[in-house]
Amino acid sequence: MTTLGRTKEFESIPRRICHIFPAALLAGILFLAGCGGDGEPPLQRITQPLRQSTDTYSVILENMKEDGNFFKDYYHRYRILTPKKQDVTNWVKVPKNFYNSTEMLLGMALAGMKGGEPLMAAAPPGYQFVGDPRYGRWRSGRGGEYWEFEGDGPLFDELEIDIDLPHIYRHDYRSYRKTHSKGIPYFGSKNQFGTQGTYTKKRKPDFYERRMARQKVSKASFGDKVKQATIGRTRSNFRSRAGGRGK
Repeated sequence: MTTLGRTKEFESIPRRICHIFPAALLAGILFLAGCGGDGEPPLQRITQPLRQSTDTYSVILENMKEDGNFFKDYYHRYRILTPKKQDVTNWVKVPKNFYNSTEMLLGMALAGMKGGEPLMAAAPPGYQFVGDPRYGRWRSGRGGEYWEFEGDGPLFDELEIDIDLPHIYRHDYRSYRKTHSKGIPYFGSKNQFGTQGTYTKKRKPDFYERRMARQKVSKASFGDKVKQATIGRTRSNFRSRAGGRGK
C-alpha cells in the first residue's frame, strides 16, 4: 500500500533504461501512466506494476501545470525511481480534485516502497532511503551528523546530482520519522521542500514562471470584467437619469 497520508491521495522518453524491468513492462507502465483522463488517479496505475516487479521504488511529482482559462485541464509529470533505473513520464492528465490535493507537494515523493516498507505520507526525495546501510552512511560534519548517499545506479545519481540538495541531518531525519509515522507530509526542518520550498524553487523555475504567467492573465481578465461592469453601470445610470428628465 502506498498513500499520501492525510492529504487524501495523494510520458518524456526514459533517460536511462537498465535491466530491472522487461521492456514490455516498462512500456506498459509509461502507457498506463498516460491514460485515464478524469478517471482514476494515475498513481495506482503506476505503482501496481512496480509492486509486482520490485520492493523498492519512489514516485516523485516532477512537475505540474494547468491548461485553459474557463475550462481547465490539469497535468502531472512523474519521476519513477528504483535502485536500477529511472524514468520521467510525459504530461499525464489528472482529475481536478487529485491535482488540488497535491498542489503543495511539487518535487515530493508521493508514493514509494523500501524493501516492502511503504511510504506512508509525502516526503522529500530520498528520505525513505536514509538510515539504510545499503544506500549510504552517517557522517560527522560541522552541523552534526548527516546522511551521505553511497552506491551506484540511477537512484544514487538522482540523489547526488544537485550540490544544493540540503544535508539530511539526524535531527531532520528524526522529525521526518515522527511525522511519517503519523501519516503527515514532511516538508523539511525549514520548509525547504514542496511547492513553497526554497529548494524546490531553485530546481523547478519553469513551474513558477508558468504560475506567474497564469496569475497575470487571471488579473488582466478580472480587470477587464470590472471595467466592463463599470461601463455597463455607467451607461445604465445615464439612461435612467435621461429618462427621468424627460418625464
